[in-house]
Amino acid sequence: MSLTLLTYNIKNGGGDRLAAIARVITGERPDVVALQELCGTPQLGALTGMRQFVAGSWRGQPVGLLVARHLRVLAAGRVARPFFHAAAWVRIASPIGVITVISAHLCPYWGRLRQAEAGWLASFLRKGVLLGDLNTLDPWGEHAGELATLPEQYRRRHLNGREPDIRATALLARRGLVDVFRQCGTGPAPTVPTTQGGGHEFARLRLDYLWATRDVAARFTDCRVVTGGEAESGSDHYPLVGRAA
Repeated sequence: MSLTLLTYNIKNGGGDRLAAIARVITGERPDVVALQELCGTPQLGALTGMRQFVAGSWRGQPVGLLVARHLRVLAAGRVARPFFHAAAWVRIASPIGVITVISAHLCPYWGRLRQAEAGWLASFLRKGVLLGDLNTLDPWGEHAGELATLPEQYRRRHLNGREPDIRATALLARRGLVDVFRQCGTGPAPTVPTTQGGGHEFARLRLDYLWATRDVAARFTDCRVVTGGEAESGSDHYPLVGRAA
């Protein structure tokens, strides 16, 4: 048996795109979905036939998780730290064992806060998976060319001084988490922007991730960005999906 996980920033609650977003999600037949930008608490659980768990935000947008009904949820909650947005978690009995799955949306504006948020998440996650829009560049790629195409007000979000800001993802790697797309990803890596969903503040960047503790990462066999069809207009982010066995 396998476990399929998906992460998707649905852009400002989804609006009139919700039905299309639900079709993109169900088309991948995921067991767990991490969702970001759930303003208005859109009822994607009802549209997908999954159970929905939401973590509210003090100053940003809620995040949440969808869990397939065949999985047993052992516990669920909100990571209790002052995130700019929020972080939701569920502990599930899955085909690869009991794991915790986190949906997170890191601060879009300030790299130092993103780094702190990444530290809180790494401390919380003992065995499992961290999914979400981390608004952060990876520590291994060459990003200067793409960043140079952005207007200054958006480029500065991704800089630490004059260099690409990789502090949050570098911290996750130092803390022993594995970037699953780097481990077994196939196809193009950028998760923003989509071709028809907006995203003028983005260059072609990878901002959405699936990280896992080492024991769980070893179970993943595939990871890819979902493109084409309604994924092109459902949001300004593409979904990212991974499968473990």
